[in-house]
Amino acid sequence: MKIRVQLLLILAFALYCQTTNAQDIKTYNFSELEPIFQQQNDTTYVINFWAMWCKPCVEELPEFEDIRKDYANKKVKVILVSLDFGSKLEERMAKFLERKNIHAEVRILDDPDANSWISKVDEKWDGALPATVIYNKDNKTVFTRQVSYDELAKSIDKLSK
Repeated sequence: MKIRVQLLLILAFALYCQTTNAQDIKTYNFSELEPIFQQQNDTTYVINFWAMWCKPCVEELPEFEDIRKDYANKKVKVILVSLDFGSKLEERMAKFLERKNIHAEVRILDDPDANSWISKVDEKWDGALPATVIYNKDNKTVFTRQVSYDELAKSIDKLSK
């Protein structure tokens, strides 16, 4: 009987750990997402536009996860904005992120009027993926291609001075 109780406690703890690691993924339109591009505080924001179907996007995701971990005790916030679509997207996304061991904040952008919001992200961005905006209240850097950890770190360090 004692072993059964211990086993139940272990299983309950394992389930608790598993659910606390799961991402709470929400879907936004651009007007709901736009405030993350207008913060005027002492944080540097790293915002990456990506999709699960985009090979270079998926290849660079570990770079963002490493940045998130390495800058965790600094005023740097990594946000991954997914442009994925389709049925059961939140469920598919959660499984994908778990499989890839990605724990950065993820938001799904579902706004079909891309022509109205792409230029609000950056005037020079044509909407191609991947794209990354790194900014703080004074400065901004934009990459419209796949980026490396070193490029991200150098940009963050430069902006954070």
